[in-house]
Amino acid sequence: MAAKRISSSSINWSAIAERVQPSQRLNFNQFKSKSDKYLRRQVINQVNAMRVTANPESAPKIDWAYYKSRIAVPGLVDTFQKNYESIKIPYPPDNLTSQVVAQEGQLKIEIQQFKAASNARIAEIEKSIKHLQSLLPFEEMTLEDYRDAFPDQALDPINRPTFWPHNPEEQLDYYKDDDKAGHSAH
Repeated sequence: MAAKRISSSSINWSAIAERVQPSQRLNFNQFKSKSDKYLRRQVINQVNAMRVTANPESAPKIDWAYYKSRIAVPGLVDTFQKNYESIKIPYPPDNLTSQVVAQEGQLKIEIQQFKAASNARIAEIEKSIKHLQSLLPFEEMTLEDYRDAFPDQALDPINRPTFWPHNPEEQLDYYKDDDKAGHSAH
């Protein structure tokens, strides 16, 4: 599986820096420094991986017959050939790829679920926005228009009478938290 090449950051740091508050500038600079260090490390790892993949998988084949015909010492080439071919470089078994693939599959499922939930929220919010845009502007609304648009928030003197100025603190059934104990004793 070929690794994705990272050659430069796709983050527009100057655009982000414009939006950072002066009190958070130090944190932003530290974060940018860590990000740049990570990017440099990724580039170095990619270069090393390219160097490794540039080499063939197996060692080059040696023409032993050529050396046998050129070297006069009997058995020397045979000894080298035997020792060369007996070298086995141990490679660790790959036990983690299956776990990474399983994690990736699980994350893809979670991402799809999150996207579906987000799209549902977006649809609800867009519906609310369309409803609000269909209403008269609040500056032009009468009390009757407000009652029709927001029946649960509008004044209803018949079913829910209130006292002027119609805020919760001025109503008969309103008690402050510290007054509840005093009113329950009466």
